[in-house]
Amino acid sequence: MKPALSVIFFTVMSGTGYGLWCLLGAALCIGTYPIGGNGILVPLLFGFVLVTAGLLASTVHLGRPERAWRALSQWRSSWLSREGVASLTTYLPMLALGWLAFTDHTGIGLHIAGALLALCALATLYCTANIYRSLKTIRAWRTRQVLPLYFAFALLSGGLWLWAWLALSPYAVIGPAFPLALLALAVIAAVIKTDYWRRIDAQPVNTAGHATGLETLGRVRTFEGPTTEQSYLTREMAFVLARKHAARLRRIALALFAVLPAAGIAIALVAGVAWLALPAAAACVAGLFVERWLFFAEARHVVAAFFPASLA
Repeated sequence: MKPALSVIFFTVMSGTGYGLWCLLGAALCIGTYPIGGNGILVPLLFGFVLVTAGLLASTVHLGRPERAWRALSQWRSSWLSREGVASLTTYLPMLALGWLAFTDHTGIGLHIAGALLALCALATLYCTANIYRSLKTIRAWRTRQVLPLYFAFALLSGGLWLWAWLALSPYAVIGPAFPLALLALAVIAAVIKTDYWRRIDAQPVNTAGHATGLETLGRVRTFEGPTTEQSYLTREMAFVLARKHAARLRRIALALFAVLPAAGIAIALVAGVAWLALPAAAACVAGLFVERWLFFAEARHVVAAFFPASLA
């Protein structure tokens, strides 16, 4: 698949924002968030910027962005529609939490709003992952690693920004538990992603037999290709990434979203260098842009089996 920059920006930025909201809401729900008032409003607003920028970028990929609202009507059958409904619903507990924090409320309402924010953020991430996981025409996305990876990447990137805010805030006192949890999450995400790459490398190449469902009857060959020149399908669905480039980009992505943040967390905990939280969070997001570009570039739509390699 040809990577669309608008979709990559949307999934990375909004995923980071939802991950931040989820962890912030969960911490407020169980009463472990160390500061109140502006200490809640700042990360809440930062998450709002990330999520909103991502959602606006997603409309760029549409042929008629002004009709994006119509996608919300198909929530009974479309994961894309469910994602839209869930993403907009998440703004409600976010606004409620912002108002409670602005007025310095510390009662049960803050815990309830935090719980709802965390649940809505998780629901949105679940819908986003299922948009791709539900596509039977793309083998690389029909793997069991896609859903946990979307959760892990969102929580890791959002968690790193939340940790950066808490580590640099003069009013917050945090122990090593949260950064250690992020360190473990970085390792888990790296392991799952490496297993994902291993599995898609082992997948058979799409053939006309697989595309038509007739492969059990023997080899299926096309008498004539559907087109003699490049078209929308060859540009978008039959995009090819050289294996040597993929291997190099995989190493870069792994180093950025896992190795560098893990090293930053470890050094920050041992040496007490709080400012390392910022480059760790920035490196993770940069790595996710590379990872998400690969997620699309390495996926081969089954329709590519009908086109000659010279056109693809």
